[in-house]
Amino acid sequence: MVDSIIQKIERQIKENPIILYMKGSPSQPSCGFSAQAVKFLSACGERFAYVDILKNPDIRSELPRYSNWPTFPQLWINGELIGGCDIIVEMFNCNELQAIIKQAIKKNKTIKKL
Repeated sequence: MVDSIIQKIERQIKENPIILYMKGSPSQPSCGFSAQAVKFLSACGERFAYVDILKNPDIRSELPRYSNWPTFPQLWINGELIGGCDIIVEMFNCNELQAIIKQAIKKNKTIKKL
């Protein structure tokens, strides 16, 4: 069971160049940290995937072990854990988040589907 959850997480991360694991949804975040993350991620102007961990308790329990990051939200870009709310805000304020997101979108557009 745990292996299938890990495979599901890995597939989500691989299939989505920008994915936010959060409490709630971008339109209705269920905690202040998720709301902050969505605010700054949305300000970058690109679409992103999300997973509501409140509706996915299996992911909520396994992702912290998989990522070695105990809290939510968790932002992943191009298969790499970026971090949580504080890191997202800090990176945005330094214009790092915008640059990483632009690179992720550019890289994803150059991938040719077979």
